Amino acid sequence: MFRSDIRCQPLTAEAFGPFGDVLDCAGAPDKMINQGMCGRFHDRASMEFTDGRAGLSLFKATPRTLPYTLNLLERHPKGSQAFIPMSEHPFLVTVAPDEDGTPGQPLAFLTAPGQGINLHRGTWHGVLTPLHLPGLFAVVDRIGPGANLQEFSLDPPYRVVS
Repeated sequence: MFRSDIRCQPLTAEAFGPFGDVLDCAGAPDKMINQGMCGRFHDRASMEFTDGRAGLSLFKATPRTLPYTLNLLERHPKGSQAFIPMSEHPFLVTVAPDEDGTPGQPLAFLTAPGQGINLHRGTWHGVLTPLHLPGLFAVVDRIGPGANLQEFSLDPPYRVVS
């Protein structure tokens, strides 16, 4: 039994703004570099860490399908976390506002091909949810000492639909 359905919406900077940054090449480049052959879309994410340093990791996640059972949210209180797909496939992003230390009503977003995200520090979010192979992502997040993961089980779960 599901608590309720969550309908996916397109990932836009306005809708996703309370939770993080949309990483894409929308609009004109900020600057042309490399003899005019490369557009630089400069400083697209606010990476924030309470301590430690930024690290770049590669994640390879098993693809999921819609409808998707959302039964776990997590957050990272010590640092932001950016997910950059290494393919042109869209992926599912689930987030929730914080309500006194626990997640509120979740939202679901479907990225467009070529979009990534940067989750603000402390944002409740679902696990990495690719919808297609290879499920390969570059991830920039905090590397450092101390616990930086809080998990919250959703019982009953939500069902995410397209």
